[in-house]
Amino acid sequence: MKNNAEILEIARKTLQIEAESIKRLANQLNDNFPELVHQILYLKARVIVTGIGKSAIIAQKIVATFNSTGTPAIFMHAADAIHGDLGMIQKDDLVICISKSGNTPEIKVLIPLLKQGGNQLVAMVGDKNSFLAKQSDWILDTSVDQEACPNNLAPTSSTTAQLAMGDALAVSLLECREFSSADFAKYHPGGSLGKRLYLKVADLAAQNEKPMVSSSASVKEVLIEITKNRLGAVAVVDQGILQGIITDGDIRRMLNKNISIEDLSAKDIMTSSPKYIDKNELAFNALQILRENNISQILVGSGTKFEGFVHLHDLLKEGII
Repeated sequence: MKNNAEILEIARKTLQIEAESIKRLANQLNDNFPELVHQILYLKARVIVTGIGKSAIIAQKIVATFNSTGTPAIFMHAADAIHGDLGMIQKDDLVICISKSGNTPEIKVLIPLLKQGGNQLVAMVGDKNSFLAKQSDWILDTSVDQEACPNNLAPTSSTTAQLAMGDALAVSLLECREFSSADFAKYHPGGSLGKRLYLKVADLAAQNEKPMVSSSASVKEVLIEITKNRLGAVAVVDQGILQGIITDGDIRRMLNKNISIEDLSAKDIMTSSPKYIDKNELAFNALQILRENNISQILVGSGTKFEGFVHLHDLLKEGII
C-alpha cells in the first residue's frame, strides 16, 4: 500500500510526463498543419473523425469541439465503419483517423475502403512509418516518448497528445474563421454559458412587473407600490420619463430619521441618479453592475424611458450567476 507522499509523487510524475508529451507536440508541427487547416476551412462537406479503443473516445471529444466552434463534424467508430457505418461518409468528406500505432487490424481494413471512395485522409498517428501514415494525405504527428503508465502500456500520454492536437486544430480553425462570442452563443444556447452570451436585459425585465409612481406621490403610495410588486424598489416616473428610484432601504433610512412623512413625496426621498442599464444590454452586464455596486436590482430603460427592473433573483433563476 502506497503512503500519501508516494501517491503524490506518482500523480506529479504522471502530470509531468503528459505535460512533456504535449510540449513535444509543438516541435512536431510543420507546414503540413496549416495546409490541413486551410483544406478544412474551404471544405464544402464535413469532417469525419474516427478511431478505435481509447482513440475513439478522443475522436468523440474532438468532434464535439469542432461542432461547437463552427466546423461541422461527425464521429464514426472505426470498428462500426467496417460493419455498415461506412455509409455515413459522403464523397467530399475529409476523414481524420486517430491511432497510436496506425497498424491495428480495423485500421488496415478501413483505410483501403476510404481510399476507394476518394476521401481525403488525415492520420493523427504516433508512428509516421505506420500503414495509416503511409496511406494518408496529411500526417499529424502525435508520437510520445513514453506513456505515463509505469508499464508503458495504458494509453495516457498518447491520448493526451491526441486530445491536445485536436484542440490545436479546432482553435486554429476557430481563429481563422474569426469565430466570435456571438457565433459561440448560437451553438451554446443552453446553460449559463449560453445565456451569458445571448440573454438580454429586456428578456428578463419583461417577466417582471413595472412598479412606478409619480414624483408627487405620497410616501404611503410609494410603500403600497413597493409592497405590491415585491421587487424591493419602485421607479419614479413623470410623463414616461425616468426621474429616479426609491428602494425599501431608502424607506427604512427615512423612517430611522424620525422625520414626519405627512408632507413628504416621492421626489423628496428618491435617488435621482440611480444605476441604470439599457434594455438591449446583455443580462450578464447587469449582473456585473449589481456586483460592483452591491445592489439587488437595477432599472431598465430605453433612453430616458422607463422599461422595468432586473432583480438579482432573475439572474439567479436563469443560472447566469
